[in-house]
Amino acid sequence: MKKFAVIGSGAWGTALAVILQRNHNEVKLWAREQDVIDDITNNHENSIFLPEVKFTDDVFVSSDLAEVIKDVDAVVMVVPAQFVRDICKQMAPLWRAGLPLLICSKGIEQKTGALMSEVVSQELPDAVVAVLSGPTFAGEAAKGLPTSVTIACTNPDVGRKLVVSFGTKTFRPYYSADVTGSQVGGAVKNVMAIAAGIVEGKELGDNTRAALITRGLAEIVRLAKALGGKEETLMGMSGIGDLLLTANSLQSRNYTVGVELGKGKKLKEIVAGKRSIAEGVFTSQAVTDLAKKIGIEMPICQAMDAILNKDADVDDMINALLSRPFRDERDPKAL
Repeated sequence: MKKFAVIGSGAWGTALAVILQRNHNEVKLWAREQDVIDDITNNHENSIFLPEVKFTDDVFVSSDLAEVIKDVDAVVMVVPAQFVRDICKQMAPLWRAGLPLLICSKGIEQKTGALMSEVVSQELPDAVVAVLSGPTFAGEAAKGLPTSVTIACTNPDVGRKLVVSFGTKTFRPYYSADVTGSQVGGAVKNVMAIAAGIVEGKELGDNTRAALITRGLAEIVRLAKALGGKEETLMGMSGIGDLLLTANSLQSRNYTVGVELGKGKKLKEIVAGKRSIAEGVFTSQAVTDLAKKIGIEMPICQAMDAILNKDADVDDMINALLSRPFRDERDPKAL
């Protein structure tokens, strides 16, 4: 694989395009915004979403999906999770059987509770689906700071080719066959990051944040196993690695939203005017609905859904979590 189409020109899509170029791949980039297209074409960088990072070679950038995915070896999907289905529908008439699609969008579809791999398989049944997930801030990865990720694919030949195409000395993918587990970790950690930010904003202390992250991981594992994923996957880059990064740094959009909520701001005020999306806001509702549907407990996610989507009081939700019955650490049932 040497020719890639990157669908999505936000910070992470731009970073992945740059990483692919550095590894001597040919890249075409799809962008929705004309100002982004003009900036990349004229200035060789995306100063709107990823400033101070230059493309290493000329990159074809366009809002025409047909031109971007024409004659490529693989497509890299990096649009926000709630837009994945629509983009797949647009690509469906153009799709070649067997063309790999690497999902880098982290989330669960609000309307259906579907993982992104399920969305892609429904709309592009002839695609070979893979997932890239892990602890990544776009700016650090694009600047060449050491970064590790998971690339998951049930087709080991395709998965390993993707690892080789992306892998450099400083961008190090690990292969996994667990597509489900890799996605659950990447999606739900955004919800937990908002919760961890609330802990910081409320000044509840490091003990509380450590407990929140640990119990958050327990919820992530519980959901992944219920959907057919493997617990050991969540002990890797796409699980605990991604959670630790996103729930501990102000570089994380989701964590930052949580900090502001903890300080008393309203969600509408926090997100007003921002071009980048905090995926955890949408995923909190989707994962809570999915957990109810399949009959598992995810109390932190449920509390976050109430705060983010039902205008529940932050202090009331914290008190509700702290008032839950004591239980076995490995069993969600009360003692």
